[in-house]
Amino acid sequence: MAVFTPVSLTDLSHWLPQFSLGRAHSIKGISSGIENSNFFITTDAGEFVLTIFENLSLEQLPFYLHLMDHLAQRGILVPAPVATNTGQLVTLLHNKPAAIVSKLSGDSQLDPAPVHCAEVGTMLAKMHLAGRDYPRHQENLRGLHWWLETAPKVMDYLSPDQQSLLNSQLQQQQTLAASAEYAALPRGPVHADLFRNNVMFNGTRLTGFFDFYFAGCDSFVFDIAVTVNDWCIYLDSGALDPARTNALLDAYQKIRPLTPEELTVWPLMLQAAALRFWLSRLYDFHQPREAHMLIAHDPAHFERILRQRCATPA
Repeated sequence: MAVFTPVSLTDLSHWLPQFSLGRAHSIKGISSGIENSNFFITTDAGEFVLTIFENLSLEQLPFYLHLMDHLAQRGILVPAPVATNTGQLVTLLHNKPAAIVSKLSGDSQLDPAPVHCAEVGTMLAKMHLAGRDYPRHQENLRGLHWWLETAPKVMDYLSPDQQSLLNSQLQQQQTLAASAEYAALPRGPVHADLFRNNVMFNGTRLTGFFDFYFAGCDSFVFDIAVTVNDWCIYLDSGALDPARTNALLDAYQKIRPLTPEELTVWPLMLQAAALRFWLSRLYDFHQPREAHMLIAHDPAHFERILRQRCATPA
């Protein structure tokens, strides 16, 4: 989340009547994240989150918003999109697509213990199962095809050793994607960005997942790997913490046991998950967009994680 497109309280007051939310009382920009413009808003009806989409199109957005609605109806703890008075989940604000969703209660847990990781594993498995009958389809827009398109855009900024790491990883992931094991992986809608700051807790009780705007259809095991690479690591080294890793995976598998193919590709999926975010952070760091509020992420963090996963396969 960030703010690329400013919205004033006056702007919000003029735009809000198309929703049954009453009058606008306040709006505050959210600085975390790097893709869209996000705001906490307060209206007569309560507190909500307003998002202006800076990259996704009107044609792409129904996948994300209807997915959240689909999951919410099946008991998954996600923000519920708010429809306009004519039933639309997305409309224009400052000539850009925008949506309002409910605000989750609780706080992010940035120093998780095994009990928090177990909660995440349980809800992630339930989310994967709940999404299996979701009728819309959209590939993960930050999947292998995006990695191959983006790598040349950052290659000149890298040292020879980093270039070698990136090239070898891309080749390895292409080989994996062409394998029989990969073709057999269970797939469906995935969050694909389930970091610590995208989950809310009240104490040790998970109250919701949010920020679904990197979601897409991909392998479930890739989604698990993305999650483990953030929730279950020592931040200084990128190494996996066995206690937190086991807590998350054990809780997940009580709901949806992993298949033999998922277990086979698990080490390479952890590398794929690290590669995806190393590449995106390299791209955002070296080719940043202008924003009124933006917190840049350090690419070196996921380079460390990737090197850890290569040196010590799970």
